[in-house]
Amino acid sequence: MELGFLQEIVSLFILSIVVVLICYKFKIPTIVGLLITGLICGPSALGVVANHHAVDIMAEVGVALLLFTIGMELSAKELVRMRRSLLIGGGGQVFLTVAVVALFFFLIVGGQQAIVFGCLVALSSTAIVLSLFQQKAQTESPQGRACLSILIFQDLIIVPMMLLFPLLVGDIHVSMSEALVSVGQDILVIVGIVLFGKFVLPRLMLSVVRTRSRELMLMTTLGLCLAIALITASIGLSLSLGAFMAGLLLAESEYSLNVMENVLPFKDVFTSIFFISVGMLLDLNFFFAHILTITSIAVFIVVVKVAIIIPAIYMAGLSLRTGIIAALSLAQIGEFSFVLARSAMDLNLMSTTDYQTFLAASIMTMSVTPVLISYAPSIAVRVLKKYKIASPPEADEVGEKADGVQNHIIIIGFGVGGKSLAQVAKDSGIPYVISEMNPDTVTRFRETEPIRHGDASYPLVLEHLGVRTARVLAIMVTDPVGTQAIISNARSLNPALHIVVRTRFLGEVKNLLELGANEVIPEEFETAIEVFARVLNHYLIPRQKIEKHISKIREGSYDMLRKANLNETSLNSLTNSLPDLQFSSYVIEENSLLDGHMLGDGTLRSKYKVTVAGIRRHNENITNLSTETELIVDDILYLFGSQEALLEVQEAFVAPKSE
Repeated sequence: MELGFLQEIVSLFILSIVVVLICYKFKIPTIVGLLITGLICGPSALGVVANHHAVDIMAEVGVALLLFTIGMELSAKELVRMRRSLLIGGGGQVFLTVAVVALFFFLIVGGQQAIVFGCLVALSSTAIVLSLFQQKAQTESPQGRACLSILIFQDLIIVPMMLLFPLLVGDIHVSMSEALVSVGQDILVIVGIVLFGKFVLPRLMLSVVRTRSRELMLMTTLGLCLAIALITASIGLSLSLGAFMAGLLLAESEYSLNVMENVLPFKDVFTSIFFISVGMLLDLNFFFAHILTITSIAVFIVVVKVAIIIPAIYMAGLSLRTGIIAALSLAQIGEFSFVLARSAMDLNLMSTTDYQTFLAASIMTMSVTPVLISYAPSIAVRVLKKYKIASPPEADEVGEKADGVQNHIIIIGFGVGGKSLAQVAKDSGIPYVISEMNPDTVTRFRETEPIRHGDASYPLVLEHLGVRTARVLAIMVTDPVGTQAIISNARSLNPALHIVVRTRFLGEVKNLLELGANEVIPEEFETAIEVFARVLNHYLIPRQKIEKHISKIREGSYDMLRKANLNETSLNSLTNSLPDLQFSSYVIEENSLLDGHMLGDGTLRSKYKVTVAGIRRHNENITNLSTETELIVDDILYLFGSQEALLEVQEAFVAPKSE
């Protein structure tokens, strides 16, 4: 068994771990660390990897998976909505860059090579830019969408550029009929992929999801992504563009969250290999021998691209601030420029020296990209302030979801308990979203409920459910392992989140509370409470007293039920052993004891021993209270007092029953 390539990959991984850890210590971005790893492993340094072709294939897979996940974060509708920035911003950036660079180099190297250099400089790095935006959660920000639009257009323009190079040397002879056949074939393939996504893919994904097999889901996802990528590559388009189309198709599915979470680890590994492969291309001896020339060219590239991209994005209707941030983000050379440069070398449009110079300058622009993206917002602010240019603020700058739901309830599981909670939330006007693993349940309720398919134990799924802006997370499933993962991830994403959990057994309560749950309701405990209540009711104990004892028991977070000795502990001792101060709210009903009274008449404070902390009236909060504050129907009063007092005061809010 041949283990040579496996040994090379292991060496590559070990070296990258060491380099990235050192870079992390000195606060150098991870991508730069991976590029440095490639330089060290390259043939001009240690020469760790001999099979460069295999590494290149893995790198291409990484870029394809990156575009696949980006496509899944969008949808066909959103892509149509981006058409202005895609056509005007992307088209303007590419053609203006080619024209400006070609004019600059025309007198130096001649017309053919000048056009080649223009095409090489026009492309930006999809892998670097989108990876950094994903890390910063800015793929849905204005600058994220602007960059994505331009990068998509650049991917589309690669094929015409590849055809342009042979034309420059007169090395291509294609008849009109052959061209039409080729274009028609491309259109048929793309239409076939779209039809597959519309009619076949939903049924296939439903069958896969019903199995509840993560392994099958992963194989199906990767198989679809790479198969569609290979199909588009076979007709002359790029692998990454096909993967992006696959992502768009799956984005329309309600199972997209689980699909993306399965792919993300593979995407991270393969894109890391891409950055390493780029570093391996550079000849270090050539770099140090021509460092001043290479640095000058790198600075020229960054300045020209920034100067061109800003007006291109502004013409697309976006703000100047967005244009500045996007321009600094796209100021590097792209990975597909290396493919074009290799093609230009094969056609004698570039010399080896030109190729190495271009390669070194490109890697230099890639290395400074993380720094440019980090400082881009502050640079934009300074420029706008210096020239006193007003720019409207963008609300979704930090990547907020389009629905913008806030202070909502996240309901995990849509069984009996989940449905009841959703109905109460709906009746109370509280916004909520539902996460459910059963695909049939999602299909049945997706027209009437805000329900999504997804495994909420994944952080990405919680992000899409809006966990960072949610107020309450209610876990209504009975999967102990999944529940623990949900609590842990949700608490890390939103420390202020109130987490309520349903569990089967009392023994799980302590562990779930330690993980970060605020309240845990064990089913066996609630069953015991119900039995307890019905037994006392059979002995004609007043219902009010039964409710008091139930409330007292629940206040103790179920500790008393674990320790209770029914032979020695009376109900009175249970009542006396619990904390007394509570907070509650009541609404004033028409003809109730409080209807039309003044707050200072003594009813609440003197008779019931409760304190009013505030009043909610017609969607407004009243906190400046006095003895002259009138109480009216539908006022919601927020009260402090003992549990017993809060139970007794309820009678003052309720209208008397008619005989």
